[in-house]
Amino acid sequence: MAVKIRLARQGRKGLVRYRIVAADSAMKRDGRFLETLGTYNPEASPKEFELKTNRISYWVKQGAQPTATVRSLLKQDHFYDKMEALERGLEPDTLNLERKPERKRKPKNRNKKNASE
Repeated sequence: MAVKIRLARQGRKGLVRYRIVAADSAMKRDGRFLETLGTYNPEASPKEFELKTNRISYWVKQGAQPTATVRSLLKQDHFYDKMEALERGLEPDTLNLERKPERKRKPKNRNKKNASE
């Protein structure tokens, strides 16, 4: 059983939220999963996400592979730096690692009729 750490979609059309979950790679995107590891709200400005770092580190140590989107969220939160500090016996709070700011991107053109005109 290959375990992935990935996003599971929540919310209605146009109002998206995601749960960060550990799931078997053969399961559907919104199907059965093993454990909820956090939440992600891309609609907020700036984007909000919450991670259960101790559980994510457990699954990573067990061999779970994060998807590209989850990996970028982990990097933004300095997860791998914190995990390395814990292995050395340091407290992550003493490292003064703050969450990286969100990248500036062009807004998506959601109204396709105006784009073609």
